[in-house]
Amino acid sequence: MLKLFHVSDVHFGAEDPAAIAWFGQCVAAEKPDAVIMTGDLTMRATKREFERGGDWLRSLGVPVTLEVGNHDIPYYWDPFRRIFAPYQRYAAVEQMIERPLELPGVTIVPLKTTARAQWRWNWSKGRVGQGSLRRALALIADAPKGNLVFVAAHHPLIEGGTTGTAKTRYGDEALTALAEAGAHAVLSGHVHDPFDIPVDREGRTVRMIGAGTLSKRTRGTPPAFNEIQVDGGGFVTLSRTLSTDAKQPLR
Repeated sequence: MLKLFHVSDVHFGAEDPAAIAWFGQCVAAEKPDAVIMTGDLTMRATKREFERGGDWLRSLGVPVTLEVGNHDIPYYWDPFRRIFAPYQRYAAVEQMIERPLELPGVTIVPLKTTARAQWRWNWSKGRVGQGSLRRALALIADAPKGNLVFVAAHHPLIEGGTTGTAKTRYGDEALTALAEAGAHAVLSGHVHDPFDIPVDREGRTVRMIGAGTLSKRTRGTPPAFNEIQVDGGGFVTLSRTLSTDAKQPLR
């Protein structure tokens, strides 16, 4: 059996130290095949926060792929840096960002959903650009035949019934295109609550899977991450919470 840990929204700068330590202990004890981090590693995209987050991810000692969240680019009050140099502080984690992973029977494909600017007031919400979608579709096309394909994004492409929302522009169209291409699931964060929802598209079922948060900015659930168990061409998603360290199936 192959095991993946799906974690999101750690928010270094507003992290929960107990949750961070707990997750590290789980990785050390169980040795997952990879960690998928779906964004908001930092709170305010400072160099120090990226350094702390990078040190933490490297300390896990397993392959990691990292998506960029809306908190990982400079805020509106630093418009020059946000528009012209949004990635300047990523040096500590550069090798992990949008890193495709090939594991036995599983392909993990990155999909960028953040934007430096949008034609709406709330730039924290998601947006799927055509270039990002084309790259993801190309990676899916190159995946070994028979592999499960997991797409990693920060924002849910469509709403998952959580208190927090993503309102991802072009997310619905992207989900259809990814399903047609053969994606089995889209992993995301942003809303700070876990979910696993099957969505039917073009005669296929693609699962929308959201992870909780390891920060102090909890919403409906305590600090949590997802464990994805892959076995025999199928997979199950378990939500693991700090309060009990219980493993609860998400569907």
